[in-house]
Amino acid sequence: MSLSDVVVGVDTSNYTTSVAILDTDGGLVANLKRPLRVEHGERGLRQSDALFNHTVNLPDIICEAREYLKDKKIVAVGVSEKPRNAEGSYMPCFLAGVSLANGFAAGASAPLYGFSHQCGHIMAALYSSGAEHLLSEEFAAFHISGGTTELLRVKASSRGFDTELVGGTLDLNAGQIIDRVGVYMGLDFPAGPMLERLALDNTRKIPKKKISINNMSVNLSGLENMAVKLYDETKDKCLTAAFVLDYIQRAIIAMSEAYEEAFGKTAFVYAGGVMSNSIIKKNLSERFSAYFAEPSMSQDNAVGVAALTLRAYKSE
Repeated sequence: MSLSDVVVGVDTSNYTTSVAILDTDGGLVANLKRPLRVEHGERGLRQSDALFNHTVNLPDIICEAREYLKDKKIVAVGVSEKPRNAEGSYMPCFLAGVSLANGFAAGASAPLYGFSHQCGHIMAALYSSGAEHLLSEEFAAFHISGGTTELLRVKASSRGFDTELVGGTLDLNAGQIIDRVGVYMGLDFPAGPMLERLALDNTRKIPKKKISINNMSVNLSGLENMAVKLYDETKDKCLTAAFVLDYIQRAIIAMSEAYEEAFGKTAFVYAGGVMSNSIIKKNLSERFSAYFAEPSMSQDNAVGVAALTLRAYKSE
């Protein structure tokens, strides 16, 4: 019996253990994810705890992946080996994924490709939104999550993307504030999905605070203080959630407008967990040529890494 060829992508971010499998036509065979455990009331994980959680998750996700690989031949393996395209970019949690990917590659005698977690997010957005035509041109990309709020000029390369950081947050990240405010109101971490549901139920007028922007960068730390003050004064979770998301989406709009003022009209790829928010997506889609990952691929996943792996494999 002949085996069908596949590529495997691996990603071990600070909050999810992920393995993805694509066939060599780009079809999604499997998108496997295991969240890392965060105790109620906690606002995140230390790197040592994240690495331990991945170690616990790996045997289970390997067993699940094995079921999808029974009649497959692995021809290439890819892994997110660092957070972003920057010198010195490093987080210990990615070591778990590098170890797993090396095992897959060695067992299959297949080439191994390394990418950044950030490039995986960008590719997941292109892959799931049908915007792979952007691989032939320059575009703008936002990576907005609990650990990152960055605005990038992007051009595809044979090994991922060439990126230039041109803007983003100057202090706290957007997802970080969402989680901090959510946990303060008694929500579980990560708080994004519940904060969105609360905001959609809001019926009160949302206070409008001025966005602190300098060129294409914003200060977001004040948002946490304003949100906590609003909740303490009103005890209204829905209003506070709506206030936080409204401020963040206006900050993203301001950065997007500043980018187009500097570089001209362009396509924007909005990637990362925060960009799965329906409220923010709606407002951005009305203003810009905007592309978003499907919700399951906005959050941490290995599909983008697998798609980059397939592209690198085919280019050789």
